[in-house]
Amino acid sequence: MTKFSFCLLFAVALAAAAPPKINIPIEKYKLDNGLRVILSEDNTLPVVAVYVVYDVGSRAEEKGRTGFAHLFEHMMFEGSANVKKGEHMRFVQSNGGNLNGSTHPDYTNYFESLPSNKLAVGLWLESDRMRSLAITAENLANQKEAVKQERRLSFDNQPYATAIVDKWPEMVFKNWQSSHSLIGSFEDLNSATIEDVSKFFKTYYAPNNAVLTVVGDIKIADAKKLIQTYFGDIPSQPQPKHPDLTEPASVSPSSDTYKDPLAKVPGVVIGYPGPERGSDDYYALVVLDALLTGGDSSRLQLNLVKGKKSVIQYQGDLGWPFAAADDYRDPGQYATFFIYNPSFQANQIVDQYQDEIAKIQKEGISDTEIRRAVTLLLTAKLNELQTTLGRARLLAGFELLDGKPQIINSLLDRYAAVTPAQVQAVAKKYLSPDRRTTLAIQPEPAAKANPPATQGGF
Repeated sequence: MTKFSFCLLFAVALAAAAPPKINIPIEKYKLDNGLRVILSEDNTLPVVAVYVVYDVGSRAEEKGRTGFAHLFEHMMFEGSANVKKGEHMRFVQSNGGNLNGSTHPDYTNYFESLPSNKLAVGLWLESDRMRSLAITAENLANQKEAVKQERRLSFDNQPYATAIVDKWPEMVFKNWQSSHSLIGSFEDLNSATIEDVSKFFKTYYAPNNAVLTVVGDIKIADAKKLIQTYFGDIPSQPQPKHPDLTEPASVSPSSDTYKDPLAKVPGVVIGYPGPERGSDDYYALVVLDALLTGGDSSRLQLNLVKGKKSVIQYQGDLGWPFAAADDYRDPGQYATFFIYNPSFQANQIVDQYQDEIAKIQKEGISDTEIRRAVTLLLTAKLNELQTTLGRARLLAGFELLDGKPQIINSLLDRYAAVTPAQVQAVAKKYLSPDRRTTLAIQPEPAAKANPPATQGGF
């Protein structure tokens, strides 16, 4: 469906107070080696997305091996049996495409967007590194340094980042699998050996631990033949055991302060344990987040940014800071990060935020307000669904996390079905002070070195 048709359909649906109906075609099957394959044909534009997701993220790491998931995101671009170092990117870009990869708490993903007549290029590249990644001492040493440099530039030398990446997970999770840093430690990276890395690759980067999604201008029969040719003979491995992510049943409030020498203005993170993925509460809480944080008419924007002028900016989501609602997997948090006016105190921002929640808990919300929030969600989802890569990402995520890629076709209905009463109920159930964790991030100028001693007088 063209973009114009999507937008027209959406406008008609809004006028009728019903979500637009979508019917994305899905062909799901599994190769003999266990690789799960999702195909979705859309011949509107001559483009195709190849999206591979591996069921391993930072929460699957072992003690003493933190940062391995992120390290492998880098290692996967270091070459393979038939692709030299640096050639993966060159092959994609020289064929008119783009590519990337990213590490999450629960998975690692890689993708190529290409002209549809170059589908074989994307499949060949992904299959070659799945079967024969170049794990050499030189590549490992190079990528250890690349990961450490990325941490220095993107986290250790950025305001708020260390508090969010390292301190926050330790506060909100009791289980080490979830509480350790997604980026990992220098000590663990330095101690990683070729044997360690080879074992990690063999365990988690096997076809039976992956989902391949191909979306766009394809012919199903032809795509299946190519996938069988490139992936069919990659050997499977024993299925890795998923870690126990269980958190204690009891939840108690907690708070702490992090002194940040890089921060110029103070911040505070406020979070609450979230619901089960895919439950009615899950969808209602996503709508509640849109009501609180979405757009210029959101409650936080109107009441804290423009009204009290206490908050400068904010961001929040179910799964924040490493995930969003679509790839949230419980146990997880609903959290919001505020940068605020230095004339206020952190506890005042926490109280003001909790007051906004309390209004919803006591008074509920109007039909007009929930329509605005749902409209924002539907608009964002429709924009994503218009792209082949957006559809590939959602299909792969629903398969990996839920085993049901068809959720993509009911997603809009689930959001549109949320009622004001459900939003009020989840506000009461989940966002209460006795379940709240807060982390205040306070600017602290770096200590100045003592000036060198002078000799003599004037």
